[in-house]
Amino acid sequence: MTESPDALRWALKSERPEPAGYLTVRCRTYVQPDGKDSDWDILYGSPTVALVAFTEEGRGILVRQYRPGPGKVLAELPGGMIEPGEDVLHAAARELLEESGFRAGTTEVFMRTYLASYATHVRYGVLARDCRKVAEPTPDAEEFVEPVTLTEDDYVAHLLTGEYTDTDLGLAGLVAAGLLVRRD
Repeated sequence: MTESPDALRWALKSERPEPAGYLTVRCRTYVQPDGKDSDWDILYGSPTVALVAFTEEGRGILVRQYRPGPGKVLAELPGGMIEPGEDVLHAAARELLEESGFRAGTTEVFMRTYLASYATHVRYGVLARDCRKVAEPTPDAEEFVEPVTLTEDDYVAHLLTGEYTDTDLGLAGLVAAGLLVRRD
């Protein structure tokens, strides 16, 4: 990974209780089986996609970028929001190209899951193979990214650390790619 973490780091200017618009929290009141009310904060957000992606040479593709929640630069799975009405595989291909400059030879959805038990936010995992570098990244205005590729062994080792934000999708993607198998 070539750039220093400081080259991608954001500086916190302020914090306020209002949302920025990417996610919304609403309170739902449920009546439980015993008749008592129970309030729950529910997280709403657009569907997203994350890719476990490999080049034609078998190198894993990651994107280094600052993550505001953890407050640091992480080597992440490429991905992002699925636009309204957009097909999951189209969104995956678009995000991979925008963030890394790679175009996938093949793509397949390997997982659909919720962000958490208190979220409506649906996330998709896509396995991309035979990716070829065709352009320079063209990230969104608020994305500052550095694409990197790792050998298969280093890629698997990184995904096993959990030091990225889509860990469940990363691990499931390794299983889908045949890189994590049960050992008895």
